Amino acid sequence: MGSVTDQGRTVESVRRANLGSILRIVHREGPQSRAALTESTGLNRSTVADLVGSLVSFGLVAERAPDPSRRVGRPSPVVAVDPAVVAIAVNPEVDALEIAAVGLDRDIRAVVVLPQDHLLTPQATADLVAEQIANWRRGELAGSRILGVGLAVPGLVRIEDGLVRDAPHLGWVDVPLRDLVAAATGIPVVVGNDATLGTIAEHLFGAARGIDHAFYLNGGASGIGGGIIVNGMPVVGAGGYAGEIGQNRPGIATLADRRARDGVLEDEVSRARLLSVVGLGRGDDRDLGEALAARMDTPSVAGEVDRQRRILATALANAVNVLNPSAIVLGGFLAVLADLDVDALLHAVRAQAMPACGEDLQILPAALAEHRLLIGAAEAVFEGVLANPQPVS
Repeated sequence: MGSVTDQGRTVESVRRANLGSILRIVHREGPQSRAALTESTGLNRSTVADLVGSLVSFGLVAERAPDPSRRVGRPSPVVAVDPAVVAIAVNPEVDALEIAAVGLDRDIRAVVVLPQDHLLTPQATADLVAEQIANWRRGELAGSRILGVGLAVPGLVRIEDGLVRDAPHLGWVDVPLRDLVAAATGIPVVVGNDATLGTIAEHLFGAARGIDHAFYLNGGASGIGGGIIVNGMPVVGAGGYAGEIGQNRPGIATLADRRARDGVLEDEVSRARLLSVVGLGRGDDRDLGEALAARMDTPSVAGEVDRQRRILATALANAVNVLNPSAIVLGGFLAVLADLDVDALLHAVRAQAMPACGEDLQILPAALAEHRLLIGAAEAVFEGVLANPQPVS
């Protein structure tokens, strides 16, 4: 027979789990009536009312009057996450530092893109993030409650402590980024691989929502990274390094298609090469997409696009044979490449994959567009309070 202390811990752990369940529902699904929460959780009405009351006291949710248009049955208050609760999301890249304030309701309160002419150092990144937070506290985020900072880094990040083992395009090796940013900002910090965080965001809120087996590829200025969803759960690997498909060496059918001797996928399928062929020194994915669409009748542009799509199709077919996903989600410049002719890319992938592995495959553009990595970084921060709701100040 368990002790009174053990029983108390069990009761408290169940309560915490129930608090987390309610908070997850309103975070992921949007505002819910108490009646809907009762139905979703299987808890009784009085328990839901008590749990919601606790979440209100924690500063995590707010209640509002029921919709007056619903006149059938007993009115039920509507529960929504408190819009004052936010996370700071950060994506350092080779050409810019992007910082956003993302609400627990998934609304993006503010966003800045700080172009960089030189590679950011880890300390400069930490200082710029701290400076931006201080500016926002005096302006857009006055009165907001910041839970923490989430960083989506284009490189290998050790999951246990946020150590950036290798971000090759930034030149960062074994950088204690979590500690640097925490020291600069004075608030908790979470660090993750950008593609892994983008995968989680797209699975929860974007193109892969409701898809239990998905493979995500993110194409950015720093190259190509991937993320994997199996049985509805992200697969990160033993150290947190899974999904680095950009470092694989794709099969290239003809020597004429090769641009980098012994190059990896991200050397051959490259945003920089696409920007160069359309004559852009710098530009975001929207600029690139517009430039490609306008110049596809130019042989040099069409040739480079076709070359990159052929190599990408081979890499995707290899992933299809290994993972057998229901969907491949492409983000960043890879979505731009795919959108030029999604059906043709899907056909090329299926032609190189085992027929049974590719027969039900979909190729989808990332639905969260340019915000996918920021939402994923914010979600890494929110996960702490979703797993164990606590009062926020």
